[in-house]
Amino acid sequence: MEVIMYSGILLSAAEGSSNPYGGIIMVVYVVLIIGFLYFFMLRPQKNEQKKKTAMLSSLEVGDSVLTTAGFYGVVIDVSDDTVIVEFGNNKNCRIPMQKSAIVQIEKPGQATTEESSK
Repeated sequence: MEVIMYSGILLSAAEGSSNPYGGIIMVVYVVLIIGFLYFFMLRPQKNEQKKKTAMLSSLEVGDSVLTTAGFYGVVIDVSDDTVIVEFGNNKNCRIPMQKSAIVQIEKPGQATTEESSK
């Protein structure tokens, strides 16, 4: 019984070494997997980050914004990485927040042009 097991192991080792392209094929598979991850996961994420950076750089005083918490407000002051947003009709509700907490920006003239085009 032991002779048969050892011969099976030897046969499988011999079969693995009979394919000279085994190592190259494994490298090709790894390269394909890395390429797949780059083009379908990392690249779209970088494009999305560029769009968000461009959106936040176009932020100006008077723009209507939507925050990550779901609140709509109007920007009243912009600094390097923070903005002061006024929420609701109450002029006393002004909250400083990071620019990264802004999800969507609507310019003041943008809403009127969309309504008039409908």
